[in-house]
Amino acid sequence: MTDPRAAGDDTADQWLAESRQRLLHTPLAPEAASIGRVERVADAIVQISGLPEVRLNELLHFERGQTGFALTLDAHAISAVVLDGTTAIEAGSRVSRTGAVMQVPVGPNLLGRIVDPLGRPLDGGEAIVPEAWQPLERPAPAIIQRDLVSQQVDTGILVVDALFTLGRGQRELIIGDRATGKTSIAVDTIIAQKASDIICIYVAVGQRATAVERVIESIHQHGAPERSIFVIASAAASSGLQWIAPFAGMTIAEYFRDRGQHALIVIDDLTKHAATHRELALLTREPAGREAYPGDIFYLHARLLERAAKLSDELGGGSLTALPIAETDAGNLSAYIPTNLISITDGQIVLNSRLFAANQRPAVDVGLSVSRVGGKAQHPALRQVSGRIRLDYSQFLELEIFTRFGGIADTHVKVQVTRGERIRALLQQPRFAPLRPADQVALLAALDAGVLDELSMTSIAELRARLPGHLDATMPDAVKALATNAMLDKAVRDGFADAVRALAGTLRETPP
Repeated sequence: MTDPRAAGDDTADQWLAESRQRLLHTPLAPEAASIGRVERVADAIVQISGLPEVRLNELLHFERGQTGFALTLDAHAISAVVLDGTTAIEAGSRVSRTGAVMQVPVGPNLLGRIVDPLGRPLDGGEAIVPEAWQPLERPAPAIIQRDLVSQQVDTGILVVDALFTLGRGQRELIIGDRATGKTSIAVDTIIAQKASDIICIYVAVGQRATAVERVIESIHQHGAPERSIFVIASAAASSGLQWIAPFAGMTIAEYFRDRGQHALIVIDDLTKHAATHRELALLTREPAGREAYPGDIFYLHARLLERAAKLSDELGGGSLTALPIAETDAGNLSAYIPTNLISITDGQIVLNSRLFAANQRPAVDVGLSVSRVGGKAQHPALRQVSGRIRLDYSQFLELEIFTRFGGIADTHVKVQVTRGERIRALLQQPRFAPLRPADQVALLAALDAGVLDELSMTSIAELRARLPGHLDATMPDAVKALATNAMLDKAVRDGFADAVRALAGTLRETPP
């Protein structure tokens, strides 16, 4: 029979031997830690003392597990923004430095996922294993590192592609009053990339949760969610998460651009981001300027949007296109934030509430909208057939005002009005129905040839819906040629117009 005391001695000896082995492999070295104290808590801002060496935007850890970052540095204290809520933080709590600035996870594992600005999943899926971590703030590419914007981003929206072309590497502002379809244009652009090589990042800043859900659902139903990333900081998120969201989305998008790929980022919207920045600035007692915004609000958005660029071939030739969204009050484009963003970006798509109420959707104001770069990137064939459409439409809008006072006697004016009405009907486009370049070229060629002048307004909508299948059946070679940015000779343009004429004939023959 075994002696239990002997067995106990063996167990003790074994435990002692294992403990010695663990101690032998334990690194013993002095460690230095910077510990500060919370002095005051107010909303999302925490005043901290005892961390004189902390850096701007450095990540901080609080003793109960919360994280934050240093927003302002004063002589005797720092102001930090808490990212996880301040309910468990009180005066006297300990705060420790991490030595690292704010970073976000990047990599292909983010594709198809819904995350917060810190890379934490919001879709109920597994934790994301990133390929790398990159700083929240990164310098924009230098001029010598950039290339000309020479490729078009096909939005599938005729009024945008024909009149205000968006180029890869461009920054185009979408601006208008509340509920005028700003997000709809951005979402339709993302959906149009279903068959392209562009990776899309949608960033929601301060948006309602229901609105964000509708955006995500639309892209899942009509687009390519497996090549999209959703960075969400809704209105219910903390002010700190809303503040870092656009920078986090830009860093995630830059990962793909820097590897020679093409990315598109939508920031919805920078007006709410500016309001969040003003809130944090006033809480940290920064001096207020125009409309109570701090003086660095222009620089904040400038250094954010400057990161969108087309890189040179030596750096891989990747591109990052930015579509920031901004909201106006009563169409006031001269307000502080709108004027800042208009001066930073390469053009703006202005949406008009009056046009939206008149059911002209997308409600793009062709007189105030402009693209300062993308015209050089427009498809050659599309540029051939869209040269006069903006001038003709602008003249029609002027003439339409005078036609309200009486009949039109001049034949030339009647032709202009008829053509303008057809242009307006052609520019109306339902959501989730992107047009290919071939479809757009065919419609504009038919417009130029006068084919649409004989059609009713309702027939134009039906024609647009049936055109893609008709072109694939009658002109497959021309459709393939347009996919390669080829120029069109007159015979092919006439062929497109004849194809639309034939389809229009079947519409007229169809009984009501």
